[in-house]
Amino acid sequence: MAQPSTLFDKVWDAHEILRGDDGRSLLWVDRHFVHEGSFHAFTALAERGRKVVRPDLTFGVADHYVPTIRTDLRRNSEPRILDMVRQLRDNASSQGIHLFGLDDPRQGIVHVVGPEQGLTLPGLLMVCGDSHTSTHGAFGSIAFGIGASDVAHVLATQTLWQMRPKRMRLTIEGSLGSGVSAKDVALTWIRKLGADGARGHVIEYAGEAIRAMSMEARLTLCNLSIEGGARYGMVAPDDTTIAYLRDRPWGPQGSDLDAAAEDWLELRTDEGATFDRDVVISADEIAPTVTWGVSPEEALPIDETVPDPAAATERDKAQQISDSLDYMGLTPGQKLTDVWIDRVFIGSCTNARIEDLRAAAAILKGRRSRVPGLVSPGSSLVKRQAEEEGLDRIFIEAGLEWRESGCSMCVGMNGDRVPSGERCASTTNRNFRGRQGPGSRTHLMSPSMVAAAAVTGHLSDVRTL
Repeated sequence: MAQPSTLFDKVWDAHEILRGDDGRSLLWVDRHFVHEGSFHAFTALAERGRKVVRPDLTFGVADHYVPTIRTDLRRNSEPRILDMVRQLRDNASSQGIHLFGLDDPRQGIVHVVGPEQGLTLPGLLMVCGDSHTSTHGAFGSIAFGIGASDVAHVLATQTLWQMRPKRMRLTIEGSLGSGVSAKDVALTWIRKLGADGARGHVIEYAGEAIRAMSMEARLTLCNLSIEGGARYGMVAPDDTTIAYLRDRPWGPQGSDLDAAAEDWLELRTDEGATFDRDVVISADEIAPTVTWGVSPEEALPIDETVPDPAAATERDKAQQISDSLDYMGLTPGQKLTDVWIDRVFIGSCTNARIEDLRAAAAILKGRRSRVPGLVSPGSSLVKRQAEEEGLDRIFIEAGLEWRESGCSMCVGMNGDRVPSGERCASTTNRNFRGRQGPGSRTHLMSPSMVAAAAVTGHLSDVRTL
């Protein structure tokens, strides 16, 4: 009789071609996404006289360097930015890779386009030269970011050497409260366990609160797995997964989907399977949460105060808090709701799907933003759907800019930046120093919390609006 197995082990074992003497596994890769940052790998491939071995399993998406103002690109964009987009187009064309480029009506952020198009499916092993590839684990797939040399290896062989990670189960017991989102769940567990708290592990998210989440919420949760040190996150497929995948362009259709669904629903952890680590968090411990420092672990419920380094028990921790407060321009003991902001941003692969835009619009409807801000949908299809629902008018009437899709202000490399010294309430995934532009100060939070901050001009509890 077979030993009970975890979801992760089932998917890993199905992709293991061989295991080396050093313990590493050679894995088959089902999907390989490339974007503008992959040019080093294409150059390395060309220098060796090699071609992409499976262009049918490789997909290009223009996102990181894409300007979110598309009119008159040549005049409004830096030449360096357009060169990166053109380079991806040329590499995709010469290698026969399908490209979701600037002129494609389905263009968007790779971690939004993949699920949206049905390229992300349960049980697949997927890679991309971007750490937030963990997003795709929401479907019960193994998905992770890789470096430039690994991208070249996958392009040339469609395989990858990897060390098997440890297994961690993170269970959220009970139901989430009003105003509490997947973003709050992620920031809470990262705050409790630390930015390195899940290092060396793959996380399987489980529990009543996870099962109740929509697919878009699960995508947000898995997206942020990397911010807590995990290699990737996974959620077992269920009826919610199957319903999301129905009629996706690149996914199986009709009876093929029904047959695939039977197999996908078997992708779950067997009773009695063991994990290297089990963490349980009660849903009623989770409140709307914001970051105050320069790491996603430096987060707190919105009704608390900024920490005081004098209260830290360890000297290194006290110095870390002090340094973060100094960069962020905050005072020990300051109420989070007393922190004024300069602008807001709604977008990124973490929170730019249609449900995110609906959540923000629900708060902004009939109100004005006290600060400037920018909304960039996760894909051109999300943008079109939002416009059909009238969400764009709500954002515009609130005083925010309605832009095209792209990574936008999350990465500060496409022309959209937070000016130095300014404080931004942001739906993005990283609040590192200068992440949104040199000298920028970022507070991470959910889309509805960003909308609440826009309405009041300071960090606010969305539950009070």
